[in-house]
Amino acid sequence: MGMTFAEKLLAEKSGKSSVIPGEIVRVTPDRLMSVSASNVIAIRSFLELGVPTVWDPDRIVLILDHETPPNDPAHAESHARVRRFAAEQGITHFFDVGEGICHQLMIEKGLAFPGELIFGKDSHTVTYGAVGAFSTPIDATEMGCLWATGETWLKVPPSIRVRLDGSLPPGVYGKDLILHLIGRLGGDGATYMSVEFSGPGVATLPVSERMTIANMTIEMGAKNGVFPADAVTDAYLARFGRKTHAVIPDPDARYAREESVELAALTPQIAAPHQVDNVHPVAELAGIPLHQVFIGSCTNGRLEDIAIAARILGGRKIAPGVRLLVSPASRQVFLDAMGAGHIQALSRAGAIILPSGCGPCFGYTGNLAAGERCLATSNRNFKGRMGHPAAEVYLASPATAAASAVAGKIVDPRSLIA
Repeated sequence: MGMTFAEKLLAEKSGKSSVIPGEIVRVTPDRLMSVSASNVIAIRSFLELGVPTVWDPDRIVLILDHETPPNDPAHAESHARVRRFAAEQGITHFFDVGEGICHQLMIEKGLAFPGELIFGKDSHTVTYGAVGAFSTPIDATEMGCLWATGETWLKVPPSIRVRLDGSLPPGVYGKDLILHLIGRLGGDGATYMSVEFSGPGVATLPVSERMTIANMTIEMGAKNGVFPADAVTDAYLARFGRKTHAVIPDPDARYAREESVELAALTPQIAAPHQVDNVHPVAELAGIPLHQVFIGSCTNGRLEDIAIAARILGGRKIAPGVRLLVSPASRQVFLDAMGAGHIQALSRAGAIILPSGCGPCFGYTGNLAAGERCLATSNRNFKGRMGHPAAEVYLASPATAAASAVAGKIVDPRSLIA
């Protein structure tokens, strides 16, 4: 019997000829990624083991991205501790404040590749499935133990296959696709499952859109989300000059569930407060007034996302009474957006350009007051996520966000796309 992507990869990593869902396997990761203040918890866990040096400093990635720049002594001390640890242990893959968001940097810097097994101390580690990796989150204590041992166990997940047909119509993006799926399956519809994307529609999606989609599979409970590597992946990763090792599911693999989506039939989608699976077509919620719009995060802060917003906002102004916050996902994204004129267009439209980092996504900057509404391109809209618990957060694509910033209320972006 054939194997799914998850089964085939975990069999390979555990040295077995085959595995089945529910089986426990011992594995050695290709990469370990840890972020911000939680790095300190992992460091403490590692030091308590009494091991003098980490298992493999070249496989460890430390990133400061959440509480950046630090706004109090406690966060500043945490960052200083991480810098010292990186230097003491010879960890070369260390990215300091301002370099960018962890999930953007992992792919942008070539630290996630097809066929790799990657653990990360952040729930959206699932993003690296966009380039054919099996990537999944772990907690900080386990991260510290892995730094010492380089080995852990993992339960093989069952798999859902999502077949994509056709191509997305103008004004509809990967964010709309994944919101549609989360609304269809529910917030727990893929709990501890591998979500595997397949079908002819996959080839129409660039890596930037795949990153958005894989990033949010965790919002329906998935263990990982993956686009098995293909020609699009190879073209994107060619600049790194590394040989790729694609893990491709077998044609006769068995799946716990199968779904299909006709991409051409999708319309702009939006998640309403206070759950990510509270999804509606944008048209159903059109007209709801907004106080703030946020374009950025590990979900939609890439150059392509900023370009979409700039095309809509170019030559226009944001509505009176609306704050537009824009945070490029990395320093490189910011520089590229500057070079293309996107940052200038957004700033002229009235946007506030923030440092590359997580910022408003989890309420570190750009907090909302009671009664305020924000439309964000990030991945979570839980009560209190972006400030006051009496505020409301809606989730949508960069196109919907930019168009709504102009209108001062939720609108279908296709009304502003020529």
